[in-house]
Amino acid sequence: MQKQSFSNYVLNHLMNKDFIEQIPLWFAEDIGDGDHTTLSCIPADAVGKSQLIIKENGILAGVEVAKEIFKAFDPKLKMSVFINDGAEVKYGDIAFVVEGKIQSLLQTERLMLNVMQRLSGVATRTAEYQKRLEGTKTKVLDTRKTTPGLRMLEKYAVAVGGGKNHRIGLFDMILLKDNHIDFAGGIEQAITRANKYLKVKGKKLKIEIEVRNFDELKQVLAVGGVDRIMLDNFSVEDTKKAVEIINGRYETESSGGITLDTLRDYAECGVDYISVGALTHSVKSLDMSFKAVE
Repeated sequence: MQKQSFSNYVLNHLMNKDFIEQIPLWFAEDIGDGDHTTLSCIPADAVGKSQLIIKENGILAGVEVAKEIFKAFDPKLKMSVFINDGAEVKYGDIAFVVEGKIQSLLQTERLMLNVMQRLSGVATRTAEYQKRLEGTKTKVLDTRKTTPGLRMLEKYAVAVGGGKNHRIGLFDMILLKDNHIDFAGGIEQAITRANKYLKVKGKKLKIEIEVRNFDELKQVLAVGGVDRIMLDNFSVEDTKKAVEIINGRYETESSGGITLDTLRDYAECGVDYISVGALTHSVKSLDMSFKAVE
């Protein structure tokens, strides 16, 4: 698999100053006042090398982050990369080798592995979902169901796996969900207020609205003023009918309880997107290890 075209927002912000400044906090959580195991048995001047060994087939993600982790802890560590983010990997592949102080290799090992395994798991799961959609126009989307503090990394991994990033947070899109609609007093009120808000604030954001049934869909079509309609917990049969009713006037998104087994059925209804929280909230990490090279 070739490296995907990532979300511009993710690309522009993944390695920014704010993110880089988080890395020492990650180390502080793990190392505390010192890695006493390593410090007690490894001489400070001992040097060596370790390699990242892939132990399970999947999609690699996190190499760019690993570079920053090693650099933040010990700028003198030398990293030689053989496999880049977005590549398909198989059991036994060597993704990269790192050379330098053995104390540094041992103290960075777990943090780097936690990131690499998690992100590669997300990318692998995403690629599996997107593969099921081959031959359709439908794209798989992530959600905001991410690990607090790691959203940008997990959304990066979704993009590496071939998926599309939905909104990054509450700030880059208006998504009128059931609670917003109910608290606003109805669909017309919610849409009208959202459009007025954007005009007053001078913002250009897409508006998406969730509908739970055909009556709500009918109301949205009567009001207009949105960019995308989310069909929430619609059956496959009802999704097909809804797409026909919308007839290309708005982007369409299916959401709610869609699994890998039912994904293709929804895609064949003609929806533009399918959002899947499981891409990030219930992912198995990809198995790999960081072993000394003798």
